[in-house]
Amino acid sequence: MSDPLVRLAGVRRSFENGAVVALDHVDLEIARGEFVAITGPSGSGKSTLLNMLGAMDLPSVGTINIDGIDVVDRRSMERVRSEKIGFVFQMHNLIPVLSAVNNVEIPLVPKPVSGRERRRRAEELLQQVGLGDRCGADVRVLSGGERQRVAIARAMVTEPPLLLADEPTGNLDSHTGDEVMALIHSLRERTGAALVLVTHNEALCEGADRHLRMFDGILA
Repeated sequence: MSDPLVRLAGVRRSFENGAVVALDHVDLEIARGEFVAITGPSGSGKSTLLNMLGAMDLPSVGTINIDGIDVVDRRSMERVRSEKIGFVFQMHNLIPVLSAVNNVEIPLVPKPVSGRERRRRAEELLQQVGLGDRCGADVRVLSGGERQRVAIARAMVTEPPLLLADEPTGNLDSHTGDEVMALIHSLRERTGAALVLVTHNEALCEGADRHLRMFDGILA
């Protein structure tokens, strides 16, 4: 059996000199290609856990390993974010002054990829998410669903082994949300990426390999 893609061991995250505990000794392993859904009430620690998985924060106690990299400092955090992870957020976080294709190209800019290859990959992903005819569009004129499609293409353009989705349909109507989730699953299955979905919507957890729940910083 291959090593897990993600391993969190004894992870605790506290604030205010330990007075506030957001994560309480979390142990979690995620296999390559696995779909893990995480739900829980507001304030249960879901966002803090996602920050740990996304190498956006370090634990107060415990260890984190993402695809063979021990996340221990700013340098390792930046490497994991650049090489191992794609993010899809509730707010798409696109750069409004750039076109759709320019937004998708962004994760490839620091990599040893020519401008022509960057553009080819970005246009190919936009085609796959149904926006092949909108590559040059200003993202400010796109609908909410179209912007989220651009965000998905941006998250997957480097073909990361781990995709993190934080309420990816939270600002969308149910029909558009279903389309967005179908795109996420289609792209991750094509690339073999693992998916960690954090959501309040239990319906989005259907088909998950595991459905975990958080309460008061404890993962179960």
